[in-house]
Amino acid sequence: MSEQNTSGRRDFIRQLGLGSAGLAGAAALGELDRSLLGQSVRRPNIVLVLADDMGYSDLGCFGGEIDTPHLDRLAGRGLRFTHFHNAARCCPSRASLLTGLYPHQTGVGDMMNDGGVDGYRGDLNRRCVTIAEALRPAGYRSYAAGKWHVTRFLPPDGARHNWPLQRGFDRYFGTITGAANYYEPDTLLRDNEPIEPEPGSFLTDTITDRSVEFIRDHRRLHPNQPFFSYVAYTAPHWPLHAPDEEVAKQRGRFDAGWDVLRERRYRRMIDLGIVDPRWALSPRHRTVAAWAEAADKAWQRRRMEVYAAQVTQMDHGIGRLTAELEAQGVLDDTLILFLSDNGGCHEELTPSWENYLVRGRERVARPRTRAGRTVQFTNDPAVMPGPDYTYQSYGYPWANVSNTPYRLFKVSTHAGGINTPLIAHWPARIKSRGALRRQPGHLADVMATCLDVTGAAYPRTREGESVTPLEGRSLVPAFENTTIARDSICFEHEGHRAILAGDYKLVANGAKSPWELYDVKADRTELSDLAATRPEMAERLAAQWTEWAARTQVFPKPGTRA
Repeated sequence: MSEQNTSGRRDFIRQLGLGSAGLAGAAALGELDRSLLGQSVRRPNIVLVLADDMGYSDLGCFGGEIDTPHLDRLAGRGLRFTHFHNAARCCPSRASLLTGLYPHQTGVGDMMNDGGVDGYRGDLNRRCVTIAEALRPAGYRSYAAGKWHVTRFLPPDGARHNWPLQRGFDRYFGTITGAANYYEPDTLLRDNEPIEPEPGSFLTDTITDRSVEFIRDHRRLHPNQPFFSYVAYTAPHWPLHAPDEEVAKQRGRFDAGWDVLRERRYRRMIDLGIVDPRWALSPRHRTVAAWAEAADKAWQRRRMEVYAAQVTQMDHGIGRLTAELEAQGVLDDTLILFLSDNGGCHEELTPSWENYLVRGRERVARPRTRAGRTVQFTNDPAVMPGPDYTYQSYGYPWANVSNTPYRLFKVSTHAGGINTPLIAHWPARIKSRGALRRQPGHLADVMATCLDVTGAAYPRTREGESVTPLEGRSLVPAFENTTIARDSICFEHEGHRAILAGDYKLVANGAKSPWELYDVKADRTELSDLAATRPEMAERLAAQWTEWAARTQVFPKPGTRA
């Protein structure tokens, strides 16, 4: 091979983003070049699907009673990760997922407000890159549809530096804010332009429509390039909105009440191998009455019926996406990842929420429907949720079911807040079918996995500034059921904090709460606190967490110097 030809192939491989591993020598170059030219090595398309506020056990394939046939099919042909983790809340989770960093390193350690210090700007900083930005030099085109929620600058007049098209995506449709009326969503964008929702549309379906449209247009306009599609549903985040015909399909499914349903889920999860029978089912949350004593049972059932309809409608959309990939003949060569951004949401909406929702900085709701009907912003048992003039949530009782068998909810760093179902489907590479993977993971690992499977390089600079080194670990070894090398995974959100290291987890439920220590191999439901009996372990992990927090911009907190 001539020096000129070697140099040309080297430049070609660099343009593809395959990194330095393919540049070890002329023989390796030739082998890689032949594989590429012979199509025996295909860079996969990637479809990343994110649910919003969906609990760990809601899917049928994770033990729930909600019908999710399309996700169950993906799980049956792929893998389910049983020990995967999020960042406890939607915006920090999305920042971490998109960048491969811990949330505070991106500037999104909390909600979308500027806390005045680097970890809490409510806006992606210049020292992080998104998956789309990293894949673009490797020849990928990227598309996003759905909820963005990683910038405080909103349409119509907000600065656009962290809108999707400015962060590596070629097309975008969705809402920039953190919640939305499904019938009449605010802050919608198509690419960079604010738009009004189409009359008669429903946001879950429209997110699917645009995602399918992007994939079809990609095949027509860019048939020789792979794509990355980020599908960020707002479902099943409140408000509880769903068409009557979808809610009707759920009637009777939850009549047994939350106590019986939690127990049934727990038993199914044991049967599925997701839960070790040594892990006891956590008690009903202290704020939740026994079902036999609960008031307003018809309204309570309706809350869960609408929530289930939201999940089912999202599952229908995922079925449409996979059908499109199958029709194009690329389903087997597409890595599909599905997960949720945090645990089930316990928030009970009251009249005091109206000011935040309607007049707050994010402007996520309107006081009246476009037909002129006043929206009722409260969990009022006299009003059945579902229609566009309601704005309700499913609250503590059903979030407790969604997070079976774990304790607590969204925002908490106990298992109910940060454990998330993850499905990986890629028949061309993942040979196991319907298997479980128990390796601990974190949503920062998604970036590292995308880089690994595409051969793309993680950028060292962005717009002239150094990029924070990648924190995530590739999940590819787990595809073949080998170990993912890591020492620990750490968490912090609004004072809730945790570190997972080996078989032990140190966790605290709030800034003023003491550390608790659990052996998660024997007690993943976190019921037997070992902090008093293993003080040396607790102290060592606490010191390790503090070192992590100082390194990743958890400190200083807004309004403090430490």
